[in-house]
Amino acid sequence: MAMLRSLSNLAKFTARNGVFKPTCFQGSRLCSAAAAEDDTGTTFNSDRPLIGQAETMMDIGTRPIFSEEHDMFRTSVRRFFQEEVAPNQDRYEKQRMVDKELWEAMGSAGLLGVDIPESQGGIGGDLLMTSIVWEEQAYVNSAGTAFPMHSDIVMPYISHYGTPEQIEKFIPAMTAGTKVGALAMTEPAAGSDLQGIKTSAKKDGDDYILNGSKVFITNGCLSDVVVVVAITDLNAKKKAHGISLFLVEAGMPGFTKGKPLEKVGQKSVDTCELFFEDVRLPASALLGKENQGFYMLMNQLPRERLIIGVGCQAHTEFMFEETRNYVRQRKAFGKTLGNIQTIQHKLAELKTLICIGRSFQDDCLRLESEGKLDTYTASMSKYWGSDVINKVATECLQLHGGWGYMWEYPIARAFCDARVGAIYGGSNEIMKELIYRPIVASN
Repeated sequence: MAMLRSLSNLAKFTARNGVFKPTCFQGSRLCSAAAAEDDTGTTFNSDRPLIGQAETMMDIGTRPIFSEEHDMFRTSVRRFFQEEVAPNQDRYEKQRMVDKELWEAMGSAGLLGVDIPESQGGIGGDLLMTSIVWEEQAYVNSAGTAFPMHSDIVMPYISHYGTPEQIEKFIPAMTAGTKVGALAMTEPAAGSDLQGIKTSAKKDGDDYILNGSKVFITNGCLSDVVVVVAITDLNAKKKAHGISLFLVEAGMPGFTKGKPLEKVGQKSVDTCELFFEDVRLPASALLGKENQGFYMLMNQLPRERLIIGVGCQAHTEFMFEETRNYVRQRKAFGKTLGNIQTIQHKLAELKTLICIGRSFQDDCLRLESEGKLDTYTASMSKYWGSDVINKVATECLQLHGGWGYMWEYPIARAFCDARVGAIYGGSNEIMKELIYRPIVASN
């Protein structure tokens, strides 16, 4: 039974703390001897407290979907983010991107490509392990670092649809952090409506000639490989029937990158425009089958929306704990804010709202780990998580008073970072449309 590479790899960083070896690895999930299985074969740990029962919402050892092995992994991931990311966040925001060396440090620590099969060059862990990375990033108030785009959106496209040659070329390097991945869908005139894209790839012999532009591309500036969405059949009855995906590499003639965009929040996320002018792509750059790109996107979008929902949920938990600590210390009218009934009631409301969201998001994680998460439930995950985080951010900033509006206080950064959650990954208006469809559908 092979040791999971991410856990032996917590690398140059965790060597000094010892190497974690899981007790067992079954299919797509880790398990411990104390874990039980229900009649569907799903591992659960009923003796673990819910977040609302723990001392803090971010305590390690909570939530029935996780095992002791996950806790050990989380401990190492938390230490990495606290020591390697959080101290540099201000600098990353000023330069509007993280250092390229941070990607390699993530790779060395075994925190990229966590649930990509080991046979392909990934780590070989389960979905819950990779979700721990999403959550711990939020727990250090670092929503503005786009590791999930690379590891959990771009890499699965290559893993699921790539040829053996493409997988061999990109997956090991992306796991190591020496190649950074991006996904280029959005265009200046096409956001949530994917069928409105203009970028095209016309056949020229065995090659394709790519022309067009993309905007708001996460990891764009530092990207080494970009999954580009383009039209390959201009005569298709519906654009959805004529869309293909291509692997475009940095340095290809005609492929240029714009400057980092200046955003309201998530300032350390490397975000830019990409331009393609007569970029000649060999046939080997086609990802999956020609004109099947739209269906590949639809298959992968539920995972992207789950990532947003889970990440928002974790960030709300951080905000709550940050605010709880603040009201315990801040004094007004001769007593701490936490002793004022109005504030007590507001915290009670927030805790209840957050705990409800956590139960739902954990159900979604369980469904995805079993391959059962549908697009409608994933849309609910994204809509609920990104809607609630903005409510929580607003209330928590308000409880900080004027200090909450100062950038030196973590709640200010969290407030700004939260806003985009309701926009990217498909706006929440689109999520509601998707959620509505099966409600009125006939049998």
